[in-house]
Amino acid sequence: MVWFRPGAWILIAGQAPGARVHDSGQPFTDRSGERLRDWMGVSEVEFYDLSRVAIVPMAFCFPGYDAKGADLPPPPICAATWRKRVLEELGAVRLTLLVGGAAIRWHLGLRDVTQTVVDWRGPAAQGVFPLPHPSWRNTGWLKRNPWFEAELLPTLRTRVREVMEAA
Repeated sequence: MVWFRPGAWILIAGQAPGARVHDSGQPFTDRSGERLRDWMGVSEVEFYDLSRVAIVPMAFCFPGYDAKGADLPPPPICAATWRKRVLEELGAVRLTLLVGGAAIRWHLGLRDVTQTVVDWRGPAAQGVFPLPHPSWRNTGWLKRNPWFEAELLPTLRTRVREVMEAA
């Protein structure tokens, strides 16, 4: 599920839609989306403004469930097939949010999501914010890493606001 128009200044590189979000036809129409919008400091209207925000996940459709009933990760063939073309069509963005491990690995080539998020200042200086997935499954991670809310999120919100107001 892709949500973009060329010329948007903020790119949200997500994972893949869950079944309910896939069925809705609009990305992040769940609690993860509420949390992500809170992290960004934007309203729902701002978040879905195609002229300012592009939402391009690593897979466009729901990849299914594993044997335990959890969402499967985005199949690598999806990004290998179309990601470069979509990003070229999108054009120059001013801010990229890498939401979750698949996006972090593809864009930064890094494997350890926690360490990449801990080291967020390096990529952020280049306009890229590596973020954990805003899923409820990561609530424990957020509690164990209070620096995320105290240090990263204020900087992210400031940068998002700067880009949103310049758009």
